[in-house]
Amino acid sequence: MRVGLLTGGGDVPGLNAAIRAVVKRGEGEYGHQIIGFRNGWKGVVDGDVQPLGRQQIRNVLPTGGTLLGTARFHPHRNEGGVEAVLATLEAERIDALICVGGDGTLHAASKIAEAGVPVIGIPKTIDNDVWGTDASIGFDTAVTIATEAIDRIHTTAESHNRVMIVEVMGRHAGWIAVTSGIAGGAEIVLAPEEPFDIDKIERFLKHRHRAHASFSIVVVAEGAVPAEGTAMHYETQVGKFGEIVAGAIGERLKVEIEQRTGFDTRVTVLGHVQRGGIPTAADRILGSRFGVAAIDAVTHARSNVMTALRGDKVELLAIEEVAGKVKHVPADLLAVARTLA
Repeated sequence: MRVGLLTGGGDVPGLNAAIRAVVKRGEGEYGHQIIGFRNGWKGVVDGDVQPLGRQQIRNVLPTGGTLLGTARFHPHRNEGGVEAVLATLEAERIDALICVGGDGTLHAASKIAEAGVPVIGIPKTIDNDVWGTDASIGFDTAVTIATEAIDRIHTTAESHNRVMIVEVMGRHAGWIAVTSGIAGGAEIVLAPEEPFDIDKIERFLKHRHRAHASFSIVVVAEGAVPAEGTAMHYETQVGKFGEIVAGAIGERLKVEIEQRTGFDTRVTVLGHVQRGGIPTAADRILGSRFGVAAIDAVTHARSNVMTALRGDKVELLAIEEVAGKVKHVPADLLAVARTLA
């Protein structure tokens, strides 16, 4: 079989582990040819191919990013995109396509599957918001980096008697903010799932700084917003591709907190550092497991499914059940973050 492989959306640590697993298992165990497409779905539209063999995957396991490159391009949202994808797959004699990506990439995969192409999805996103899987490739590394940053910020916050705001990624779901906030001992965690009340934040910080400590750590997801009807008006700032502008909510909170409390307040925006660099062992293992499961699915004629971690097992879910859905932080985990503040 000739199996196509692409990585789409934002890069995350652990992608190369998945690519490596697909190639080693597919070529070594089954004798498949693995054909990589550069720069995600755009590479499929453009016919930009890269044959993948053992030489191409040597020493990539600890390397961040993706050796195939990636892009935020969705063929079903561009005129003639789906037709161009189908034409390329026919020209390259691709029997099945493995797509590694987040919600946008997997949604595109569902559209290509509807056109009759056997597709296998692998979930990756540091936001951890792909529905149906307990974890996505890249999430563990992002939380580890964010937690380390919060740990480091604690010392300077305490030394200077400051309120330190740490803004992390998370457009629609606050998985990084909540988990790193808990792990890093933040006093306040703000996530998209629970719009916040700036008056309550003000009262909490004033009370804490009078009675308990002279510093505080606030962790905020980029997609967090104030509750309707509360004293703070804010509209999420987005760029030309619909991405949230980094630092917007952090800077607005800084102004609000300083004006309301008089406390010296600073902002640290972790931004792209959360998804760069060396993947953790957990992400290397998860990427490897998902890659093996994906090529096994192709070999056994499974199609239009996504690999998913459920407990300690990797299972296959129908892509149509996953596409377009968001996995939000559950109420009990949000409650833990509130309780430990």
